[in-house]
Amino acid sequence: MSNNTQERFQRDIMLQRDAAQSLARFLSGDADVAKDIVQEAFLQAYRGFEGYQGGDPRAWIFAIVRNCHRNWLKRRRRKMRLEVESTSSSLPDEDPIENVASDADTPEMTLLRQAESMAVQLVLSNMPRPMREVLVLRELEGLSYRRIADVTALPIGTVMSRLARARAQFQAAWRQQLEK
Repeated sequence: MSNNTQERFQRDIMLQRDAAQSLARFLSGDADVAKDIVQEAFLQAYRGFEGYQGGDPRAWIFAIVRNCHRNWLKRRRRKMRLEVESTSSSLPDEDPIENVASDADTPEMTLLRQAESMAVQLVLSNMPRPMREVLVLRELEGLSYRRIADVTALPIGTVMSRLARARAQFQAAWRQQLEK
């Protein structure tokens, strides 16, 4: 890779690392797994950067992160299936999405924010992956419908309808969570 290409990679792609980490954490539900997914995604991005045609670098790296997450899921399922076959035990429960720390003025505010963050993450983690994915990409990452369509390889109409259903599903689950 030439110096100019390496500089473009640093300037355009590496700046997306935090957003990619956030997406991977929401997709996988595990901060440690998210680090592995992002590391693999950036390695793939680096190897394939000379073929990058331009456009939105965030959408490009998100598509790679999403594909790496899918590959991780496939490997995990395969591994779980092998472990179940060899031990004849039941599948372990899914790990909940880890709490995301936030800054606060007081210990009480910290506890309230952590509780709310955990509640949001619980609702998100219980949503079907396709719904959670478009909701995270739109509401947390701020991607446009077109960029979400690019990342997920879905028609924009599908993105819009899936997002509407995801928002309704999240709202209903959130209300149910608050009633508890």
